[in-house]
Amino acid sequence: MNVQVQIPEGYLMDSKGRLVPEASIKPIDIERDALVVRLCEDAKKKQQELRDFKALAFGDIAAFIDLSNEKYEVQIGGSKGNITLHSFNGQYKIVRQIQDSIRFDERLQAAKVLIDECIQSWSADSNDHIKVLINDAFQVDREGKISTGRVLGLRRHNIDDPKWIQAMEAISDSIKIVDSKSYVRFYERDKEGKYQPISLDFANV
Repeated sequence: MNVQVQIPEGYLMDSKGRLVPEASIKPIDIERDALVVRLCEDAKKKQQELRDFKALAFGDIAAFIDLSNEKYEVQIGGSKGNITLHSFNGQYKIVRQIQDSIRFDERLQAAKVLIDECIQSWSADSNDHIKVLINDAFQVDREGKISTGRVLGLRRHNIDDPKWIQAMEAISDSIKIVDSKSYVRFYERDKEGKYQPISLDFANV
């Protein structure tokens, strides 16, 4: 727990926790301190306002979904909780997304073995492009991690091979959701009819 230190009038505390009389501090240093403290304190207030707004937005969206489901018997939103809401005139749009972070368990190695057997059994004139995609999918990055997007992308290929089908099932079974993050984004239609984000990022305002 942080303990608020009472600083006597006419003193400032330096970076080492020592009380320094203002009379011995250069005026420019006092002005700099006042500026930094004021702006940072204001920034903390704005940060809390954003936290409160985020909680309000998620709460209101969830309440609207419950209202639609229960009162009007209208099912809205995707199976993973993703939803897009528009204002009546189409001027505004809100997008709520729930993004899962996934990893693969040991069954991914079984899938790789099956896929390797597929490659070996395919004739020499088989699709070399598919082979390149497979090899790229199982390449690890500098941190030793496999690209989940590339591995999952293999399931989009319609290959009629029993071992391939078994390998795709192994990939599906190996997926483990380790974390979920929720996002809400706001948009406004511009003069050309395109939706532009209403940025809440300080750098993009």
